[in-house]
Amino acid sequence: ATGSNRECFQQEQSLLRQITTPFAGYVEHLMKVSRTCLVRVDRNQYSVPAQWSGKVVSVRVFADHLDIVAEGKTIAMHQRSFLRDQLICDPWHYLPVLEKKPGAIRHGAPFQDWELPQAIRHVREKLRKQDKNERAFVDLLLLTREAGLDALETACELALESGVVNASVLQNAIRRLIEPVRPKALSTCDTLQLTTEPLADFQRYDHLLESRHVH
Repeated sequence: ATGSNRECFQQEQSLLRQITTPFAGYVEHLMKVSRTCLVRVDRNQYSVPAQWSGKVVSVRVFADHLDIVAEGKTIAMHQRSFLRDQLICDPWHYLPVLEKKPGAIRHGAPFQDWELPQAIRHVREKLRKQDKNERAFVDLLLLTREAGLDALETACELALESGVVNASVLQNAIRRLIEPVRPKALSTCDTLQLTTEPLADFQRYDHLLESRHVH
């Protein structure tokens, strides 16, 4: 009876581990990305980085999210929506579109609910009043491909604190933030300077040549 109870206990523990272990399986679909940088899954549309428009990608549908994979790497990830006819977009996927059409940031669907950090939103409003368009702000966003969002946010905070907010100041600030730290120049003290220069002794070379011929 004791052995039977032990086996039952082990089976129960095994079942509990199976229940509490996250399900890692997924259903995979090969899909062609639309011209508007979207793939369609379960009557919902999910964005893909613009450079993959018109290309075939692998869409891996998990229980709670989906991964979009191309050339062996994940190029996009979205929380899975269980509603219908939803448009789930990552605005950063459309940066190349903004590069060609900066005005799209004002009316384009992917940018309507873009939750940018507060400092960046304030800078955007100031730049828009200055230039009456979005070109300067879009140029700053394009720099994030190299510098990252944190650098842009820091540059915006510094500009707002200084009270000088314009495109050139912000671009220079971002470049300074990502510029690699240069090593400090070494300063030599007087005690390490050479006071007596060594003299060349050519007889040593003659001696080496003579010993070479002897062998």
